[in-house]
Amino acid sequence: MYRLNPQQAIITTTDFFPPVVDDPYDFGAIAAANALSDIYAMGGEVLFAINLVAFPDNLGADILREILRGGAEKVAEAGAVVVGGHSVNDREPKYGLAVTGIIHPDKVKTKGSAQPGDLLLLTKPLGVGVITTALKQERAAAGHVASAVASMKLLNRLAAQAAQVAQATAVTDITGFGLLGHAHEMASQSGTRFRIYLDQLTWLPGAVAYGEQGAFPGGMGNNMRFFGPHVQFDPGVNQLMQSLLFTPETSGGLLVAVNPAHLPQFLEVLNDAQVIGVVESGAGIAVS
Repeated sequence: MYRLNPQQAIITTTDFFPPVVDDPYDFGAIAAANALSDIYAMGGEVLFAINLVAFPDNLGADILREILRGGAEKVAEAGAVVVGGHSVNDREPKYGLAVTGIIHPDKVKTKGSAQPGDLLLLTKPLGVGVITTALKQERAAAGHVASAVASMKLLNRLAAQAAQVAQATAVTDITGFGLLGHAHEMASQSGTRFRIYLDQLTWLPGAVAYGEQGAFPGGMGNNMRFFGPHVQFDPGVNQLMQSLLFTPETSGGLLVAVNPAHLPQFLEVLNDAQVIGVVESGAGIAVS
């Protein structure tokens, strides 16, 4: 973030990755929504974006056009514009954006200001990681893939606006570190303990079943090894649920800490957000 003057600050961020779905348009839109998410996690609005493209010689230009069209239309949905970009040749397609946004310096949302007593809200269901892994393994049902794609393509713009209206104390987006990894970042930077209630979490259709079948991406094990020492599970939380909570998400929702008095304002803007836990004194993550 770069402060321009007392009323304006610039937020700049970037993200890109290889395809997570088969359809090139959907891939472009998902990658764009994911790249825009960090602007929203800080409470800002998007100004413009620049394409980042890696593309192999053996794929048709029509595929690349669809990827770029998906990205451009998602950026337009955010009220912004793609102003250019850069491409390189690579054996595997990759796409994403460098994004510039704007915010008032006094309204920036960070990970590190959650307070004991705050409620924890999650703005999208979980389970994208196991569904896209099942898709790669050619065992995902079309309806389950469609639900995951719709979730990944959904911008976090309205969630960011709800966080501003409700004076959220801390915000982050749920992506590669999974719910527990990103929750740990928030809790540790806030000097607090997060208690997450398993029965309050919502899952995309098919996600738990694919987890039962073992459709976990490699990042799940990495997250479990790195963040596991900071998480305490109640005895009733089985291994399947533990693995699902460490599983990476792509273009996930926002995790938001809100004073209970401001919960109605948040839900008035985004009524399908789910209260999944509470902020406590202490350290680490507790799942019960």
